[in-house]
Amino acid sequence: MGKGGHGRRANAPRRTRKIPGKGKKLPQRSQRGETVELTVRGFSRGSIQMLAEDGTAYLCAKDNAKGALYGDRVLAERMGRDRVIVNRVLEHAHEEIMGVLRERGNQWCIQPLERHLPAEIDVQQVEEGAQPGDIVRTRVQRWADEGTMLVRIVERIGSFDQATFALDALVRSMHLREAFSPEAMAQAEACREANLADDPQREDLRDLLSFTIDGRDAKDFDDAVSLERLPDGSLLLGVHIADVGHYAPQDSALDREAYLRGTSVYLPGRVLPMLPEQLSNGVCSLRPDEDKFTLSALISMDERGNVTGMRLARTITRSKARLVYDDVNAVFEGDAQQRAAFEAKDPRLCGTLLAMRDLARQIRRKRENRGAIDFDTHEPQFLLDERGEPVEILMRERGEAEQMIEDFMLTANTCVARWARQKDVPLLYRVHEKPDPDKLTALKSFLSILGVDARRITPNAAPGDIRAVLESTKDRPEFRAISTLALRSMQKARYDASPLGHYGLAMEDYCHFTSPIRRYPDLVVSRAVTAVLCGERAPMKGERLDDAALRSSDCERAAVDAERAADKLMMARLMASHVGEEFDGVVSGVAEFGVYVELSNGAEGFIHVRTLNDWFDYDERRLVLRGERTGATFTLGQALRVRVASVELESSAVDLELTAPLRAEKSAKKQERARIRGFKR
Repeated sequence: MGKGGHGRRANAPRRTRKIPGKGKKLPQRSQRGETVELTVRGFSRGSIQMLAEDGTAYLCAKDNAKGALYGDRVLAERMGRDRVIVNRVLEHAHEEIMGVLRERGNQWCIQPLERHLPAEIDVQQVEEGAQPGDIVRTRVQRWADEGTMLVRIVERIGSFDQATFALDALVRSMHLREAFSPEAMAQAEACREANLADDPQREDLRDLLSFTIDGRDAKDFDDAVSLERLPDGSLLLGVHIADVGHYAPQDSALDREAYLRGTSVYLPGRVLPMLPEQLSNGVCSLRPDEDKFTLSALISMDERGNVTGMRLARTITRSKARLVYDDVNAVFEGDAQQRAAFEAKDPRLCGTLLAMRDLARQIRRKRENRGAIDFDTHEPQFLLDERGEPVEILMRERGEAEQMIEDFMLTANTCVARWARQKDVPLLYRVHEKPDPDKLTALKSFLSILGVDARRITPNAAPGDIRAVLESTKDRPEFRAISTLALRSMQKARYDASPLGHYGLAMEDYCHFTSPIRRYPDLVVSRAVTAVLCGERAPMKGERLDDAALRSSDCERAAVDAERAADKLMMARLMASHVGEEFDGVVSGVAEFGVYVELSNGAEGFIHVRTLNDWFDYDERRLVLRGERTGATFTLGQALRVRVASVELESSAVDLELTAPLRAEKSAKKQERARIRGFKR
């Protein structure tokens, strides 16, 4: 609550938060007393949310939870339609806990780094030399259902004063895999460079002008591209993918590691690869002037971007150049010096790139005409010093080179998915289901409040309807808020063994094929392609394919969470040197207890309502905070001038405050009364 608040007005918007799962129509459940196996998935206002395997939500009072923690699997007894009490914990999710050592009177405790865990946990014994603020790895000695929860320290990591230790702690607190098994490493070390004599059935495309285009720091080159003009005037687009399956067959040690990791995780200054570097940056990576085993999608197209045919082949290729996005964009912008540098590599290079750009524009135009939604989100990149500390945030813009490669990868992924469905090949598809109707209703309401024509935003809105709204509002000052809310109305994309379509891309068939070095689903797809080309059955199907879809989706979500947490950690470290300084910012999120503000340097902080000297009502429908005394409002996209008040490194919290205090404003009614009184005088 803000300072200076008073009693709640009768018709004021409510201040309560929604409990996930509450308010949804739940399936009919059996009678009171039934026991169910559940997983702890959330905490809200004294209750714990638990989910059954079928997604049904239950609530349990904390006093009836037997000390169950986030992620624990429990056996619970139904006490009502959606209420349970825990009989016992079947499986603990946190045998080890990362935390910051604290001294509380005569007792030592840790402050867990994972936000879902208790704020403080007692420590059994502290070794000599330990200091408050140390990052420690602990093992649970006693669970809460056995008394007070107790841990013992098994390793001291370092201090939050050093970025590398802080990042180590984050990785371990999120249970990300770091070291590879000895069996996987031995298998990786034994992998040999591509030699056509080892696999003479492959099609030899080494004379083709193919090349990679990636970021300047990239090392794991999954894909190369080529473009040829055929005698009939049509174009042959080649998308050549590292044949990782040749080196990591299913059920091998390398496959088991890739399955458990699901994806490479990219953190500031660090990568946790899905495969050992001997493969990801070496044998499999399509480095220039090296022979590589590949899978090639050879796609026939006309100049309007229509696919007229596609052939998949097991190939050996040789990339002629390792190009960088910034340099290709410079050529596209007419940079003569960069053009000369490319022509020195190969006289055909610039002409091929310009032809690729023209083709990509046609592909993109067709996708836009279908109604595909393009949320142009900006991900922060950090410039680090030699100690790994952030010194600047770089908000990278997508240039035409980035869009071009994305267009080609989308085309290849779509062609492979369509090929697999037509041939009934078991595959992992990338699916994106329709938005939640309730969220679309909220989006429509928000648009109507802004005066935007939202008649096309219905519970069954097509992707083109949402795209049309974004296009029509892109020049409005509220566009940032509109785009943010439209993005939040979307479902999360995931993997599935069934071709359920991709809503956001407006595609019926879509899979991930082009990044097998860093994504497990792409490796599954490439193995299926290889099997069919060799006259064999796909090696993964049925229940195993379903399990791989679930595992891959879970790993992707964990990777996204880790990458966001690492970005937040680095932002806090950067802003720690700017406490007391003022910045321009834009409201990027509105919550019950305050507003999130994205600063002009790319960092994000939070203004808590307790610093605003007013009582604020949260209007969930309009996403607005409104002060009762001052009449001040905060909404998405609003420009603010703020000061960095404090930074807490352990929680990566950047607290902001307004540079000027809120002033009480007369309401519209009071202003009208004053105007009338003025006439009477």
